[in-house]
Amino acid sequence: MSHGPKQPGAAAAPASGKAPGQHGGFVVAVKQERGEGLRAGEKGSHEEEPVKKRGWPKGKKRKKILPNGPKAPVTGYVRFLNERREQIRTRHPDLPFPEITKMLGAEWSKLQPAEKQRYLDEAEREKQQYMKELRAYQQSEAYKMCTEKIQEKKIKKEDSSSGLMNTLLNGHKGGDCDGFSTFDVPIFTEEFLDQNKAREAELRRLRKMNVAFEEQNAVLQRHTQSMSSARERLEQELALEERRTLALQQQLHAVRQALTASFASLPVPGTGETPTLSTLDFYMARLHGAIERDPAQHEKLIVRIKEILAQVASEHL
Repeated sequence: MSHGPKQPGAAAAPASGKAPGQHGGFVVAVKQERGEGLRAGEKGSHEEEPVKKRGWPKGKKRKKILPNGPKAPVTGYVRFLNERREQIRTRHPDLPFPEITKMLGAEWSKLQPAEKQRYLDEAEREKQQYMKELRAYQQSEAYKMCTEKIQEKKIKKEDSSSGLMNTLLNGHKGGDCDGFSTFDVPIFTEEFLDQNKAREAELRRLRKMNVAFEEQNAVLQRHTQSMSSARERLEQELALEERRTLALQQQLHAVRQALTASFASLPVPGTGETPTLSTLDFYMARLHGAIERDPAQHEKLIVRIKEILAQVASEHL
């Protein structure tokens, strides 16, 4: 009986000794669960980051950094595509766009190095011109205003993001939250998106017209070069013909002088007329008429005329 009261005390002692152990194990278990939850949350956030950065959002247009700046140059390959694309479309109107691009890519790879270098040189000249215009644009007031607007939009975006984060952290719900009011900016309205689409369509139309005008300009330049070459050839031929005409005129003058001097000793029978430079044609016609009227009477005159003509031909022809 003396041991009866000791048994509950002994039993209570082990129970009181076990309770602290159980309580410590519970705390450790809670801490482990919290640590696993945090690690799972961090892992989930790391896994979601690539999803947030996957490409450009659908329906949202990229904004131009320099809306009023100079037009960016194109590469030599793109210049080749713009020059040849309409020609391929004219020859093959039913050919789809990817096939045209494939054909042009194969044609570009087989292009002669000298011809390919021409497009690369033009692209390089356009690039140098663009860099010059860009440096001038960066010194203008329009560029300063543009950069200020971009900076203001960036600050507004950061403020709206911080406001949203504060709202989520504070647990606010509903449409009365001040954090969501900062997202009501003009660039997210339907009117702006429709206007942006219309501007993009107009820009594409203008670019297409520009390509067509450039092709027409290239054709006109080739025609101009061809006409210039033809004009140069005609001028050279004309100069050659003028030199030939001058030489023939000099030769004709020398022959007339020789005939005048040679026939000065042969007067026309019946009239006694002798030739001069101005009357040589009339003299020859009258001499020919006198001989035809009586050839037998003027046989010696005919022999003399033949001798004179042979001598003039050997000296001047």
